[in-house]
Amino acid sequence: MIASLPTSPVMTTVASVQNLRKVYGTPGSAVCVEALRGVSVDFRAGASVAVCGQSGSGKSTLMNLIGCLDRPSSGRYLLGDIDVSGMDDDELSDVRGRKIGFVFQNFNLIPALTVLENLEVPLFYQGLPAIERRRRALSAIELVGLADRGLHRPTELSGGQQQRVAIARALINEPLILLADEPTGNLDTATGEQILAIFDRLRESGVTVIMVTHEPDVANRCDRIIQLRDGLIISDEVTGRATGIAAAPVSPS
Repeated sequence: MIASLPTSPVMTTVASVQNLRKVYGTPGSAVCVEALRGVSVDFRAGASVAVCGQSGSGKSTLMNLIGCLDRPSSGRYLLGDIDVSGMDDDELSDVRGRKIGFVFQNFNLIPALTVLENLEVPLFYQGLPAIERRRRALSAIELVGLADRGLHRPTELSGGQQQRVAIARALINEPLILLADEPTGNLDTATGEQILAIFDRLRESGVTVIMVTHEPDVANRCDRIIQLRDGLIISDEVTGRATGIAAAPVSPS
């Protein structure tokens, strides 16, 4: 059972992608790849969004841009009220550390560190004092129901517990957006359900959860399902799970 979270009834736009294009290679050359071809979509606070599509559809590129891991070739990306489209690497790194949380399929925990120490790593790089790092880590680990595992190391935890630690780490800076890449891909069905239940609670508290998934059952747990093909959004649908969260349907350009 995770700790109770405050609800956030106000539905505001936390991220807006406007005619986003991403080209790899030199335009006109044989190795040029247009990964995104004019994508526009808004993401609301408290939404859970599944991004789906076959390999090469552009979903990973879109997630990298939303996560400030890369810059678009053209178009705008507003994260809150910040236009991050033209930021340099240092600026992107700063915004990424303060506004974005990441959850990966393979957990990416540091084996030599305890659970609490793993949670403190992002705060260490932000220069927070030790007492504040520990306070936030204790709060985050309670949030995902692992308060009794703080001094354990990742190898002493199950896969599901490691993923819950990874979620706690992603939330340590109270991000606007939580990005999850196949978060249940390495988990059995029952454990995956536990992780999705945590995402449900985060959505209810106002955290925007955007996940890449190939699993229809996981996608259908979200409020919206965005399908990409050949660098374009081909569908953007509100599911039966939506609770007052408006989608922003986009026609392929």
